[in-house]
Amino acid sequence: MVLSYFLLFLLASAAAAATGVIFRPGRWYEDLRKPGFTPPNWVFPVAWTYLYLSVAYAAARVAPLEGSQVALALFAVQIALNTLWTPVFFGAHRLGLGMGVLVLLWLAVAAMGAAFLRLDPIAGLLVLPYLVWLSLAAALNWRVWRDNRI
Repeated sequence: MVLSYFLLFLLASAAAAATGVIFRPGRWYEDLRKPGFTPPNWVFPVAWTYLYLSVAYAAARVAPLEGSQVALALFAVQIALNTLWTPVFFGAHRLGLGMGVLVLLWLAVAAMGAAFLRLDPIAGLLVLPYLVWLSLAAALNWRVWRDNRI
């Protein structure tokens, strides 16, 4: 049962990840001024692969539990916002709007993590690295927006 749920949540995550293939950073992003704490480019796909796998597993742990409806709705909200950020930032080059999406995403993931934690402590803890990564992403988005007013 958990495997079936895991595969479904992983499929949703793969759809979100696909926006990174469609809307690549490219030359536009390379030419932007970025802060010194920007990770090397190879870190991004490694981090996102881990995060998508761990959050899909966390959601799969929660899905069969009594009272998981709100937690799963929050999963849907966060994956939708996650999917939206890449085309807004890399596709439309809307850095400020991207920051807004990221703030909403961070709040949705925090709420999802809290809901998961109430249902399954392990699932809740699996969401923490996602929040840490989103915090870094928000700091990067903010600095890139601030330093490249375009």
